[in-house]
Amino acid sequence: MSLTALFLALAISAPALAVQPDEIMPDPAKEARARELSRELRCMVCQNQSIDDSEAPLARDLRLLVRERIAAGDSNAEVIDFLVARYGEFVLLKPRFESHTLLLWLLPPVVLLGGALALWAHSRRRNAAADESGLGLSAEEEARLQQLVAAKPAEKP
Repeated sequence: MSLTALFLALAISAPALAVQPDEIMPDPAKEARARELSRELRCMVCQNQSIDDSEAPLARDLRLLVRERIAAGDSNAEVIDFLVARYGEFVLLKPRFESHTLLLWLLPPVVLLGGALALWAHSRRRNAAADESGLGLSAEEEARLQQLVAAKPAEKP
């Protein structure tokens, strides 16, 4: 029963975010924008976390930089463009769909489709080979099988 309560508590609890109280902007609308942008930006140290979730010092610096740019009056697109110009496309958790990221976006579906086609072709070749040779037995094995099938089973006492 206590194990169920523990799982329930973990399931309904909100994730702890790394944003420190001293980073929070006084204007709730600007803070909401900053949090939204922070979820789209990659922590360069953790690499698989947003700066909103990361406790790394560099993530904190990036969060503060986002808030500085918002306080200066930049739009969301201007903040993102500023950070991409400064750190490169890698700073985005979801890279933009552009000509230089085309391979990044198209390679996974192409590889998946290629794998599916390879499995399909392998299955067809295997089925064709099995059909050609009957059960896949040699001529000697097939003759022995025919002998066993033709022989009457011994009667049990």
